[in-house]
Amino acid sequence: MIGHQESPRLRWIVLNSAEAEADEGLDIIQGLQQTPKYLPCRYFYDDRGSQLFENITDLPEYYPTRTEQSILENCALDIARLTGSCELVELGSGSSRKTRILLEAYDRLHNELQYCPIDVSAGILKTTALDLLNCYPRLKLCGLAGTYEQALAQLPPRELENRMLIFLGSTIGNLNQEECDRFLTLIQQALEPGEFFLLGVDLQKDISIIEAAYNDAQGITAAFNLNILNHLNWRFQGNFDLDQFEHWAFYNPIKNQIEMHLRSLTSQTARLDVLNFQVALKEGETIHTEISRKFHLPTLMATLEAKALKPLQTWTDSNAWFGLILCQRQCVGTECP
Repeated sequence: MIGHQESPRLRWIVLNSAEAEADEGLDIIQGLQQTPKYLPCRYFYDDRGSQLFENITDLPEYYPTRTEQSILENCALDIARLTGSCELVELGSGSSRKTRILLEAYDRLHNELQYCPIDVSAGILKTTALDLLNCYPRLKLCGLAGTYEQALAQLPPRELENRMLIFLGSTIGNLNQEECDRFLTLIQQALEPGEFFLLGVDLQKDISIIEAAYNDAQGITAAFNLNILNHLNWRFQGNFDLDQFEHWAFYNPIKNQIEMHLRSLTSQTARLDVLNFQVALKEGETIHTEISRKFHLPTLMATLEAKALKPLQTWTDSNAWFGLILCQRQCVGTECP
């Protein structure tokens, strides 16, 4: 922890490590040296990227946010009753828009209200934290600025009798199968037996609905995709020319996932001076920036069960486009007598 600010209702912690600082940018070099080239999707989320994603969630084509929100509106009180008084810890909190529905439910049913939002974008995290404190006079908030891995390894001790980790928006779909397995292991390790995990997942459906969500008519998703290069230019003194790339997103039916790419419109070379690195691209060559997997609910529930995250209840919308799964951490090995 390299930064720590406190007030009676707000704690603010900036997470970092010497190892992370030393390795900064190595994942970019590694990705751009592969065939095909790729960039880690965490570089989407500078302050502008976070705001662009918030804009995406309001688009008419982008069904996941409004669908998940409608499910939460119907089941938030049930979740609050099932878990009891509970500290809410959210990975990738952003504006915490959907989480406010849960906060309302816990505020209604329980005397104490504690929330720990976690996001790599310190700007949106601070703005959201101050707004939430104004909206909920009984709320205590601990904001953590850092990656999921850093936050899960450095969660402050809970103050309430229980804790629930929240991972909404089907962000888990951005992880391939191997990454997903590692992530769920981290979730298991971060939770004590009896604590909870609430997971939102995008489900398999008609391909035309999915592809439209990632190719919106206003071009906001394209701007979000291109902004990853803008972020690299600013952070690593690069010279990527955004006008020489185009957004390309399509559904891969074999892997059940959307794939987002940036396609080079010309043969070109770009450099990142801070990393002492340059990359050459041919005309038509792509940089893979993100996947978004679409899940089969029974298969995913079995995966969670195998990680000692027992599904207690699931909720879906009337179209079965999206699902919420409430899990409870089970004992592993000799953890419980």
